[in-house]
Amino acid sequence: DTPAWVVAKANEWARSNGKTPFSIYQGRWSILDRAFEREIIPMAREEGLALAPWGVLGQGRIRTDEEEERRKKRGETGDTRGFQWIRTPDQVKLSHKLEEIAKEVGAKHITAVALAYVLHKTPYVYPIMGVSNVEQLEANLKALDISLTPEHIKAMESVLPFEPGFPHDIIVSR
Repeated sequence: DTPAWVVAKANEWARSNGKTPFSIYQGRWSILDRAFEREIIPMAREEGLALAPWGVLGQGRIRTDEEEERRKKRGETGDTRGFQWIRTPDQVKLSHKLEEIAKEVGAKHITAVALAYVLHKTPYVYPIMGVSNVEQLEANLKALDISLTPEHIKAMESVLPFEPGFPHDIIVSR
């Protein structure tokens, strides 16, 4: 959870002073929040860092409408530790796309598809996962069996377009 430039400078200092540089970076990343892809992933590739993203399932906001109704009937409000549990219209739209892709790849849970997304984006990804029950753990493990195509990735990313921000937007447009 540190800016990319700080990690790069710390690693530079470590290497020039005979110390061990960082070998893994931990930060928030999911198909719902792709800011991590702007600076962190390129820095990690350059520095040879593995990634340990947290929030990969969007703090419980990646769920089907059916799951939403089940939770409402049980009176659940989620355990979000400061994050809004209620889904925005864009998050609902993305969940629908994940549900569509889950059917295509034979996945039972859309959370497995969301987890497979980060595992397919770049190498050396070791997500930090929290689960409330065995069923959630088993659903998450199914992500390891999912093969997403570039078309699946593109379809997911098109729902919530990623803004690379300055100066990346200028570099990409050239």
